[in-house]
Amino acid sequence: MNVKEFEKKEKNTAELTVLVSPEEFEDAVQKAYLKGRSRIQIPGFRKGKAPRKMIEAIYGAGAFYEDAVEALAPDALEAGIKEQSVDTVGRPSILDFNIGEDKSLSIKFRVSLYPEVKLEGYRGIAAPKPAVRVTKKDVEHELEHVREQNARIETVDRAAEKGDIADIDFEGFVDGVPFEGGKGEHYDLELGSGQFIPGFEDQVIGAAPGSDVEVKVTFPKEYTPELAGKDATFKVHVNEVKVKELPDLDDEFAKDVSEFDTLEEYSASVKEQISERRRGEAQSAFEEVVMSRLTDKVECKIPDAMIDEQADQMMSNFRYNLMNQGMDPDQYFKMMGMNAQDFRSSVRPTAEKQIKLDLAFEHIAKVEDFDITDGDIEAEYSRLADQYGMKVEDVKKAITADSVKTGLKLEKAKQLVLDTAVVEKKEKKAEVEAE
Repeated sequence: MNVKEFEKKEKNTAELTVLVSPEEFEDAVQKAYLKGRSRIQIPGFRKGKAPRKMIEAIYGAGAFYEDAVEALAPDALEAGIKEQSVDTVGRPSILDFNIGEDKSLSIKFRVSLYPEVKLEGYRGIAAPKPAVRVTKKDVEHELEHVREQNARIETVDRAAEKGDIADIDFEGFVDGVPFEGGKGEHYDLELGSGQFIPGFEDQVIGAAPGSDVEVKVTFPKEYTPELAGKDATFKVHVNEVKVKELPDLDDEFAKDVSEFDTLEEYSASVKEQISERRRGEAQSAFEEVVMSRLTDKVECKIPDAMIDEQADQMMSNFRYNLMNQGMDPDQYFKMMGMNAQDFRSSVRPTAEKQIKLDLAFEHIAKVEDFDITDGDIEAEYSRLADQYGMKVEDVKKAITADSVKTGLKLEKAKQLVLDTAVVEKKEKKAEVEAE
């Protein structure tokens, strides 16, 4: 087998024609005959016993050509790719095949070529980084949240007020008919929290324990299709009215909720916790912009087959995550007003961006030629074993050392970009003097 013709086409694809010798083709045709004769019935012969020449005389000389081509195609493609020294991606397709006068076979393939990447300036990428600032109000808000979590609930014998918790039984009706999901018993509703339909909680305020209230509301237009925009009446019975007794914000509170002895120490700790969280958020935002600007620097032509493959993988992962949450993917798409194909189309831009990012890391790893030692590989095996709760030996069976080495190089490439990235300085606004 040898390459007869190789021609690059648009969108980083190529047409590759591979020539198969008459002897190889004849051997493949004979094997196709032996494999397929069992399903052919010829008068005068038992099923599967008709000679090849008899079958070809009736059905034509090419009776077994397609099967032979299908059998030869993988080896022919592999030989052609090797001879041309090209990297391909995605699934190739057979465009055509022809039989020469000498009974040689030529197969024309369409292949997608792995992109050639040009990338400059991956060191020192500048990106904005949000400033981290924690105010007194931030700390007070967090302390109030902790107070809420540690509140005592007390039953009171008075009418419900805003901020109280009403223990209610309720049933909803539309046009006098109960609707699905509109009934509940002993539901603790915090009045003023906005948990229920707009207007519902306001009509419960003022109701005393043991009383019945008729609540009239209109479902929002963006509600579930069955109820959106419809008027509804809820019959509500107030079982109890409860209040939150918040603990005093003092040293005793600090001792109860933390390891600190004073409120001052605890407040300082809360401030540091908020700062640490926001520093992490700021760093994540910074890194996200750095990666986005890295992809903008990548110059390459990505074949559609590569984007399709990435989009399919993203689609598969999304479906898997939905099913893990107990959701039916097709039902989810229906709720979102789309189908699976619409979703797949919507993720193509993200898929293309991810491919560019991966190509950038591969390019950097190749240029930098990172040194990965056997110790690095063993350490990564141990880390993976801990992460997945497996034995190191089992991880080694599942993942080759070369794969681990490649992964470490890509991680080093990513870290190099992040380590050399700089915070973008804000431009000072020019001062304009009044004339």
